[in-house]
Amino acid sequence: MALYEVLTNGNPDGSQVGSAVTELIAFYGKTPVVQPSGSTQAAVATTAVTTAAITTTTNAYGYATTTQANDLTAIVAATRTLVNQLRADLVTLGLIKGAA
Repeated sequence: MALYEVLTNGNPDGSQVGSAVTELIAFYGKTPVVQPSGSTQAAVATTAVTTAAITTTTNAYGYATTTQANDLTAIVAATRTLVNQLRADLVTLGLIKGAA
């Protein structure tokens, strides 16, 4: 079966590569792997921080409270973890090179 037939099977509902998370897939000559997963891929939880609360005050760094500053710091750290994990997964699959 030709690759074209696998990717375009004429089904009006679309085509699928890898029908199970255990199937191995890779791109651009990388070693095929199962679907990447893990807790570091979880959505980043955010707290309810309003623009009005982030104002210049007498507190350090212009946050209304220390708790608010800590919450935002935690969100940034969690976002960095998520972005790095997504990058690693894309490199592993061969969808991006990851470096020059």
